[in-house]
Amino acid sequence: MTCASCVGRVDKALRAVPGVVDVSVNLANERALVQAAPRATLAAELAEAVRRAGYETPGVSQANDLAKAEKRHGDTVRLVAAALLTAPLLLEMAAHWGLLDLHLPPLLALALATPVQFWAGAPFYAASWRALRARSANMDLLVALGTSAAYADSAVRALLDPTGMPALYFEASAVVITLVLLGRWLEARAKASAAAALHALARLLPATARVERGGRIDEVPLEAVVIGDIVVVRPGECVPVDGTVVEGDSEVDESLITGESRPVAKSAEARLVGGSLNGSGLLRLRATAVGAGSTVARIVELVERAQASKAPVEKLVDRVSGLFVPIVLGLAALTFLGWWLIDGDASAGLAAAVAVLVIACPCALGLATPTAIIVGTGVAARHGILIRDADALEQAGRVNAVVFDKTGTLTEGKPAVTEIVATRNMPLNDMLALAAAAQSGSEHPLARAVLAEARNRWLSMPPPSEFQALSGRGLAATVNGRAVLVGSRRLMDEQKVAIAEATAAQEAAMEARGETVMHVAADRRLIGLIAVGDTLKPTAAAAIARLHARGIRTTILSGDNPGAVARVARELGVDQAVGGVLPENKLQEIARLRREGQVVAMVGDGINDAPALAAADIGIAMGTGTDVAINSAGLTLMRGDPGLVPEAIDLSRAILRRIRQNLFWAFIYNLAGIPVAALGLLDPVFAGAAMAFSSVSVVTNSLRLRRWKGETA
Repeated sequence: MTCASCVGRVDKALRAVPGVVDVSVNLANERALVQAAPRATLAAELAEAVRRAGYETPGVSQANDLAKAEKRHGDTVRLVAAALLTAPLLLEMAAHWGLLDLHLPPLLALALATPVQFWAGAPFYAASWRALRARSANMDLLVALGTSAAYADSAVRALLDPTGMPALYFEASAVVITLVLLGRWLEARAKASAAAALHALARLLPATARVERGGRIDEVPLEAVVIGDIVVVRPGECVPVDGTVVEGDSEVDESLITGESRPVAKSAEARLVGGSLNGSGLLRLRATAVGAGSTVARIVELVERAQASKAPVEKLVDRVSGLFVPIVLGLAALTFLGWWLIDGDASAGLAAAVAVLVIACPCALGLATPTAIIVGTGVAARHGILIRDADALEQAGRVNAVVFDKTGTLTEGKPAVTEIVATRNMPLNDMLALAAAAQSGSEHPLARAVLAEARNRWLSMPPPSEFQALSGRGLAATVNGRAVLVGSRRLMDEQKVAIAEATAAQEAAMEARGETVMHVAADRRLIGLIAVGDTLKPTAAAAIARLHARGIRTTILSGDNPGAVARVARELGVDQAVGGVLPENKLQEIARLRREGQVVAMVGDGINDAPALAAADIGIAMGTGTDVAINSAGLTLMRGDPGLVPEAIDLSRAILRRIRQNLFWAFIYNLAGIPVAALGLLDPVFAGAAMAFSSVSVVTNSLRLRRWKGETA
């Protein structure tokens, strides 16, 4: 594809295939994302539809990569040859402008221009023929028609007056072709550079891994590693697969995956991400994800999906470009007829018509949005920010209210037991053992804190025979035949568990200190309180301050007790804090903010955050959280750093600014250039230069995003 009208034609062809629900065609990376009902022949039908539209689907194989490399080499040879043949014709142009009193013999000019027109310009003719067979038009047709008209007029004049000094436009046709080839060559290099971040991610994993099998260590192809294998990573080596450390201590550089600039200490039970770089220690890890399920593969898939998606403004551009080429052809015809009929100068009319055809090529229009998205999403991935699609990007750039979950988002999510109170004359350790046993099936941070405390005391914890998580309130379990409840005051009230005044006073004192209080009941009688405290993440306060500096309102919504939530809000300077809320209450609060006209981002990491992440204008999931939360979000932060929230918003706004700038310049070139060309005030050579420069300038403006550096990077 070469321009926005090509995109429209491929889009229309794919949508005509039975069962296709939605299509997103991307000019910058030459891919189409198709949503359709699956069936055995679908791929073949889609490929045939593309072929009938005048294009091919070579796929993404290694052979295709080789073919692309050969094409780039061929394009370079074609460009250099065209430039060498065109250079002498520039003398003729200088003579037209009165800069030189030197003219090439007409037949020599014809000999120089002919290979440029029909050999160097062959790609334009081939693409035009395919478009005409598909009963449509594209920018190649504009270039082919414009340059062919100038060449044919000049060739006839040269042959009729081979020894004289007829008015020739060979330099116009040859220079336009050369400049368009130059523009495409620069454009191809720029597009390859734009996709460099994604290619770097895809190349992170090594080709082999050292695996322990049968008492020996063998080096095997990466594809041969299976989940559960023990993989050995030596100092300085790249971690080949996702896994959990079984043995060893080291520091691992995860910067290319998460954007974290400092090495992260790893020891037994720590998670390792494939593609990260091991430090000075020897590590043995158990593979937990391989192939398409690995973190790198999922990142590449998410980034590719985002790059293939379309922003709402781009869909409007596609509709405009579908009508653009036919309108330009009509304007060029009217320009020629106008000059011929009114001024009587067919040569001037031809030059003006050629200029109209060339300046109007909509290639810059087709590149304006996708190049910015490709560069921006690549930069975001390098900083540990994954953008799901263009809609999420646009929403993130408009955010003016951010709602945070507390635990695991603004706090470390690794709370520790700070106080234990036993009632009913039950020994404290017995009460703690019962509470820990009931929570042994839970992954909640508060449950992990209780389990850690019980293990530190070497308490026996029989497994529960029944277990039920009660969303936003706690849990119910059966331990050694006893019905155990662990959770909030709300849960105790719902289950009619009485709380004595003295115990209520102790609970109030704990909450006043900002601690989270867990109530423990057995057989509907309160047997104790467990207070748990959490620490703030180091970057949380700075993240809130940066959001406020951008005029963004902040709120904490948490199921934790109101006292703990209020303490965190005070320390961080959050505008509003609401504690003790159930997941459905979070939805109501988000709906209220949206009714007030706020564009709301929800930041969370837990299963209970998934509904709120989906309900907000844009969900932002901590990558350290659950898959459910990540799948519900429009943005995923690969490390659990709240400082990435303002970074993600800043980068989204920067990408949107580039898109608006690109569209402005793409439209300006056409809107300003067409009337100037129609009035005969724009030489076809300058029209070709302007058209080529418009595409290059749009891509170059997008590439400026690569210099973006976040404050926490």
